[in-house]
Formats: sequence, structure tokens, C-alpha cells
Amino acid sequence: MSKKTVIVGGVAGGATVAARLRRLDENMEIVMFEKDEFISFANCGLPYHIGEVIKDRSKLLLQTPKAMKDRFELDVRVFSEVVKVDPVAKTVTVNSKDRGTYEESYDYLVLSPGASPMKPPIKGIDSKKVYSLRNIPDTDAIKAVVDKNTKATAIVIGGGFIGVEAAENMVERGLNVILVEAVPHILAPFDSELSMIAEAEMESRGVELHLGDGVSEFIEEGNKISVKLASGTVLTGDFVVAAIGVKPETGFLKDSGITIGPRGHIVTDDHMRTNFENVYAAGDAAEIVDFMTKGRTAIPLAGPANRQGRIIADNIAGIDRTYLGSMGTSILKVFDMTAAATGMNERNAKRAGIPVRAIFIHPNSHATYYPGATQLSAKLVFTEDGKVLGAQAVGYDGVDKLIDVIATAIKFGATVDDLAELELAYAPPFLSAKSPANMMGFVAQNTLEGLADNRTIDEFNAEFDPATMILLDVRDQIEIDNGSIEGMIHISLNSLRARMSELPKDKLIWIYCQVGLRGYIASRLLNQHGFTTKNLSGGYKLINFAKFKPSKKDGNDGGVGGGKTGPFEGAGIGAPGTATEEPDRISKTVELDATGLCCPGPLMRVKSSVDSMEKGDRLDITASDMGFYEDIKAWAKRTGNELISVKKDKGLIKASIRKGLYDDDSETEIGCSGSYAAMQPVKDNKTMIIFSGDLDKAIAAFIIANGAASMGKKVTMFFTFWGINILRKENSGPVKKTFIENAFGMMMPKGSKKLGLSKMHMGGLGPMMIRKIMEDKNVHSLEDLIKSAIDSGVEVVACQMSMDLLGLKEEELIDGIKLGGVGYMLSESEDSNATLFI
Repeated sequence: MSKKTVIVGGVAGGATVAARLRRLDENMEIVMFEKDEFISFANCGLPYHIGEVIKDRSKLLLQTPKAMKDRFELDVRVFSEVVKVDPVAKTVTVNSKDRGTYEESYDYLVLSPGASPMKPPIKGIDSKKVYSLRNIPDTDAIKAVVDKNTKATAIVIGGGFIGVEAAENMVERGLNVILVEAVPHILAPFDSELSMIAEAEMESRGVELHLGDGVSEFIEEGNKISVKLASGTVLTGDFVVAAIGVKPETGFLKDSGITIGPRGHIVTDDHMRTNFENVYAAGDAAEIVDFMTKGRTAIPLAGPANRQGRIIADNIAGIDRTYLGSMGTSILKVFDMTAAATGMNERNAKRAGIPVRAIFIHPNSHATYYPGATQLSAKLVFTEDGKVLGAQAVGYDGVDKLIDVIATAIKFGATVDDLAELELAYAPPFLSAKSPANMMGFVAQNTLEGLADNRTIDEFNAEFDPATMILLDVRDQIEIDNGSIEGMIHISLNSLRARMSELPKDKLIWIYCQVGLRGYIASRLLNQHGFTTKNLSGGYKLINFAKFKPSKKDGNDGGVGGGKTGPFEGAGIGAPGTATEEPDRISKTVELDATGLCCPGPLMRVKSSVDSMEKGDRLDITASDMGFYEDIKAWAKRTGNELISVKKDKGLIKASIRKGLYDDDSETEIGCSGSYAAMQPVKDNKTMIIFSGDLDKAIAAFIIANGAASMGKKVTMFFTFWGINILRKENSGPVKKTFIENAFGMMMPKGSKKLGLSKMHMGGLGPMMIRKIMEDKNVHSLEDLIKSAIDSGVEVVACQMSMDLLGLKEEELIDGIKLGGVGYMLSESEDSNATLFI
């Protein structure tokens, strides 16, 4: 005699049980009850139908009763609500639209009733202008309002996945959108550093954010509705979407004897059974095992519900199958950005009493030299013994791939060593040879093995004491100009070996760079020279994200001026009311592709391009480093160039700059606002006149030049008389010269390696000793210093008059040298705030 299974509820859990069970047992009688019309629909797709990304409503309906009957011979009964369960008698009581109230017997019972929107006791929450978003009818109702007025103001309550997706899709339809979240940050699965990146993205796309401020009252006012917040702020809109959370639909089990957890969920074991042998539960209403902590939890996600349904069907059919628990792997779209997480975040790990470490990285989605690489920000959480507990990432490409890899690794108990050893598919269009997952493993290994003491922003804020510690910024000057931490000491990484004596060894040194890599290198360098350091993981890029605060609004203007236009997007930026292109001022447009470059690469490329342009020319830049969005604004303002526009476009930053113009009448320069702002040229260049040909003086000159160049200064080195010998080639080959010129050439040192000391030359022994000491102390050789200076853009000029007097020819000089006279030297000196004579 065939057995009978009754399933309460469809969608992910119930429908999966039914389909899988039929495939396993052709003779099983299967009855499914659904209290609404739809037994299987894509509830994760509901916001995207409102946004008309999914235009055809029927695509949300995954299965119909007829389709399930035809294919699986299922008895599907819609508009049939189960109101009572008697596990002893093995019956359920049903209220049916067609058949009234009746009882149905079963051999096996599967409970998949799902969850309903939370409705906290807030005054006015029953207003018809307050909508929830949980099922097809909810979606139809909200979409009807949006279709009627795409210029309306919508107020979304709740910053979880549904709230964020609803806000995004209504912005895409052109609505003004305000999002309210009672806790300090949106997206609970993410730590605050990552949440703030998503918050900044939402605000930049026109969403008005009110965070850390709960709702105290809903007030209908004519055809509008106002939302009063705990702070007293009043927001006014046309309708409200309440996405506060969900609660399990388990009220009908109140007197059944089935064990219910403290938050109303059905308690299950590792086979998804309840406390009754033949009663199972799945989906949003089921309490399950937390894969990470082994404690009890409930995770309302479609993926776990589907897997739970399959396991239940297997167990009913006689296949012994266990459910190991869920770790909450999740992902969502935030406009063009992707945010994903798996396992434990740092906040929850500490709340559970687990000592953890965390590191941040900012890798690219694929090889930077292949077009289209974009940067993502990622965090790894792990234990002191290296076990991987969780990861989070936000970015524009590759986020899903990274989190799926980490989720798989966690499922199999991976350590950070395992991440470092992962062998993943690599080709330039798809990944880097060192994948982001590998890089997470590398940085975590360095942390645990003591190669670098990587620390988070929270740890820095809690531990840094300016009275007893040093804060060292090792970025380049062009990055410093766009922002830094107050009180820092600046020594660029490339100058650190030569200048480390300026740092005290008796104080702890906190190091930061832009993303963490140069900080790690600086930490390794200093540690090996007796310093004690900590490296700020994630660098200044993460600090900038952590600075984000939603723009202050008075809450009474009905929202922002919305649609897709956020701050600094659209036609232009600048003072209110300005943003004109002034096409008559643009003589030429240059395009610059800076994708794949990490900071400060894009800014350096911009500077190089602007330097070669004429005043009034326009530069259109495309970059993939998301920090460039703020960097280019600060750079344009500092340098007096006009920032015409800057916007985000699917993971890329697109900016347009007009090279600074002088008004002939007012002698003022156009600033970044597009208006005429008085600016006097800043004399910030450095000029050096090198008369001496002594080794020690040459070394000093090039150390100073490299230091100034690393700070972004224009440096001109003018070599005259004996100083020109520093620039001579060691072997220039035959050069046609007169007898006197050849005699002079033989008497003078032929190149930097032949230079003597001003003191203690000792027949050539002194220079050899100095060079050996420099090598032992990791100080660059004079030849390396010369190359570094030329590569850094230092202008090295040989005095033409001195060359004529000494009988030296241009072909005898090393590459990269230009010839000039005293007039050129004086012109450069005029534009400098310091001229050194060596």
C-alpha cells in the first residue's frame, strides 16, 4: 500500500520536496497545500519586477498547479490554508476556498509555511500607504503605485537585502527614494567597513540614507505619508515600503506538540525532522544548525531551503541524508556594485566569544594589463590557528567568484594555508595569477607568522596613542595631497631605506599606505632593522570608506532630487547652478585609459597627460580604481584644473578635466568649480646647481633630488664644470675631439664610478669604503640613484658652456640628459622655492 505525504507550503522548500520525492517514489501519494494562489514563485526576483529589469511577470512564476500535476502527478491545492496539525492522529485541518474546512490524513508531514513580514507595534503602521514586499500580490500592489507616478517619493524602512534591492529598483524607475535603518549600518551580514562602501554607493546613486534612526510613527496627511523617526526627523513621501524583517508563519502549530524555538521557528534535527518521527520542516520557518558555531539559528535564504527540501525528500524515500547546517552565504546587487558574504563576520565572531583576526585586501578582478579590470575590497576573518571563519567582499566584478571559493573552502574546514595553495583557473581576462583568494591566504599567513602585524581600523582606533607611538604614511606625495591621517609622518616607501634613521626605534610605528601592500613592505623593511611596527590592513582606502557619513538632510523636503543622478554625476559638478561645458574654451580632447591601475597610478597618468596638454584642452579619463572617484576631485581642486564631470559607470570611474585657464583680463585661473577663482602660481619647484665632481657631494645631491621627486616636486639638476663628470659614460666609444679636448677628457674622471671623495680619498680606497658601507646599509649606489631620479622625472641638465670649455661631447653623457644654458637654469630657479648649490 502506497504511503501519503502532505506538504504545507510551496515555494523553495515545499516545492522541492514534492518534485524530488516524486522522482524517488512513483507510487507515493503527494498532496501540497498553499494558502495563496502561487505555489512556486521567484521571491528573490520580486524587487526586479518593480524595477522592470524583469518585465514579464509570468517569468516570476516557476511552477503552476497544472504543470506540477502534468509532470509529477501531484495533488496541489491552492487557496487552502492549514490551520491545525495533530501529529498523534497524523491529520491536518484545512480551510479551503473551494471545499470549506476539512481534515486530511498523512503518513509523512512536511512543514514549509515560510515567513511573513514583521509588523512591529508602530503607530500608523496599518496605513494603506505602508506596503510590504514578500509575495506576488505585494509586488503587484507596489508596482501599480510606481507605474502610476515614477516621480513619486518612496520611503523604504529597513536596510536588509529586500530593503536595499527595493530602493535600488525604485531609483532605477526614476523615483526619489529615502531609506531608513534603525541600526548604524545597512546589510547585517557585513562588518561596518564593508557596509559603508555599499552605503556610499547608494548615496552616490541618489538614495537618501537615514541610519541609526528608527521609526516611531507613520502619519497619513492627505495623499502623502510622513514617517517620524526616533530623532524627531520627519520624512514625507507618497508611500512606504516596510522591509523590517520576517517572522516564521508557525502560529497554526501552537497546540500541536511540535517543538517551537524561542523566536517561533520549528526546531529540527540534522535530518530536518521535528520531535515527531514523521514530521519534517524546511525553509524560513525552520530552526537549523549554524554551520560555523554549531548553535541553533534560522537563515531565511532560498539556497538553504532548496537543499533542505531535497534532504527531507531523501529521508522520506529511505535515503539517509543529513543537513550539516547553513553558513549564510549571500549576495546582492547594489546598483552596479556587488556585495557578498559567507560564514562569520568579525562582529558576530567576537560576540560568540571566538578570538579572531581579520585582514583586508583590495585586489583586482583579473590581470590589470587586460582591459576592464576593476578593484574589489575584501575582508577575511580567521582564527589564531588559521581556520577560515568567513569573508566579505564588495566590488564590481569577481565578487561572486571570490566568495563562492571561500564558502567552499569553509565548508571543507580550510585554513589560510589552504587558501594560499588554491589552484584556480587563470587567464588574463578572468583572474590574476595570484587570485584574490590566494592573496587573502598570503596576507593572513604573513599576519599569523609574524612577518607583519596587520591590524584593522577598529584596532588602530582603540590602540593608537600619539604620545608613545608614531604614525607613518609611506605613500607618494601625490596621494598625500589628496588626504592623509592627521599627525602622520610622511616618508614614501621608495625613500624609506635612506631615511629610516629619522624614525625612533623606541616607539611603536603604525604604518599605512593606500591599500596595505606598501605598508606590508615597509613593515618588513623596518622590522628587519630593529623597529617595531603594525600595518594598517586595507590602508587609507579603507580609512576613506570608514569616514563615510550620510549627507545630512532636514527630512522635510520629500526626499532627494533623485532618479539616477547622484552627487557629482551627470553634466558636471561644481558650484550650484554651474556645470556648463563652455565648448569654446576647449581646443582639443585627449582620452586616457587608466583601467587596471591601482592608486596612485591613475593620478600619475592624469598628471603626465595634463602636463603635455595645452591650457583649455580636455582630458577624458577612464579608471577602475574606485578611490579615483574622490581622488580626482581633490587633485583637480589642488592643481587648479577644472573638473567638468565625474561619475561611476558599472565599476569604472569616468572623469573629464579641462586644463586650468588664465583669464587675460583678471589674471585669475579657472578652478575646479568652473568659476573664476583667484589663484597665484605656487612656486614649489626645486633647483639644484651641481658644481662639484666629488662622489660624496654627488650622492647627497641625488638623494635630495629623489626625495623631492617622491613628494611630487618638479626637480631640475643643473650640472656645470666638474659636476658634469658625474654624468659621463664609463665607456662612450670613440668620439671625435681635438688634442686639448682629449687631454682634458683623460685628466677628468670618466663617469660616476671614477669619482673621488672631497675628504679622505686615500688614493681611491676612500670611495671603495664608502660604496661598501652604502651596500651594507642598503643605501642605493650613486648609479642607482641617478637612474631612479631620471625615471622619476627629475630633469637632469648639463651646462652647454661648461661642456664646450671642457671639451665634452653630448654622446659622452649617459642617456636621459638634456643640454641647457644659464638662462634655462635661471628660469627654473625663478619658479622654485629653493635653489641649492653643491
